[in-house]
Amino acid sequence: MVLIAIPLGFLWLDYDRKEQAKMAYAGVPQTTESGPAYWLRHWRNPGFMVGYSEWRRNALWVTYKLTAKPQRHSGQRPKHFNIDNRSFMRVSSDDYRNSGFDRGHLAPNYAISSEYGRSAQLATFKMSNISPQRKNLNQKLWQRLEEVVTNHFLPRHQTLWVITGPIFDYNITTLKSGVEIPDAFYKIVVKPATDNGPAEAISFVMPQKVKGTEPLSQYLNSIDQIEAATGLDFFSQLPDNLENSLEAEPSNGLNWNLKAVNKTRPRY
Repeated sequence: MVLIAIPLGFLWLDYDRKEQAKMAYAGVPQTTESGPAYWLRHWRNPGFMVGYSEWRRNALWVTYKLTAKPQRHSGQRPKHFNIDNRSFMRVSSDDYRNSGFDRGHLAPNYAISSEYGRSAQLATFKMSNISPQRKNLNQKLWQRLEEVVTNHFLPRHQTLWVITGPIFDYNITTLKSGVEIPDAFYKIVVKPATDNGPAEAISFVMPQKVKGTEPLSQYLNSIDQIEAATGLDFFSQLPDNLENSLEAEPSNGLNWNLKAVNKTRPRY
């Protein structure tokens, strides 16, 4: 049995690596820092993938692909958040109760459910996809950005890859349950290269303490800055000249027509 199990295990790992590669743009994000906080477990879900830190009890990155559709429909929002049984730490919805923090989605409910269906929507309510966010961020500024990506950037560019996650500084604070509280969140949106032009990216870093009505352009950052803040390396499979071009400078928002949605009102 052992002689059978070992080769089957290697075959599974090889299969899983290939499937992971399909769910990330230009390479699965890699950690550039050492230590237990950066030991990540990669979990594929319907429609999105997470790189999860058991130490921090947060995903350090979530990645997914969106394609433009004539109409988008989302199923009824699930009533409950669920423990991800793949996790050793078994973070639960109750860990956030009376904490002063919302259960903030990384892979967003609406975008994922309207792209990949009900099973994907349910997966976004696993606690491995949830991170502590203050109310004004989660329900206002972050909500606006998620809506802009799906309803404005996507119809404009037809296909997008998104990477999103938390940012932590060295002053560690946690919920009573031990879930580490991020200081900010990043979102990187990439339009892949086409016959008509190279890949383009727009990326944001949003702190926890916001009013929620600020212009989105206030939070534009370069991917290089996000990599420095997170200890992650994105798009490692791109040739160096293309990676540097994509990551070095913050977008001015012109090719994304950010100006048109810069000051949209929050839904809540």
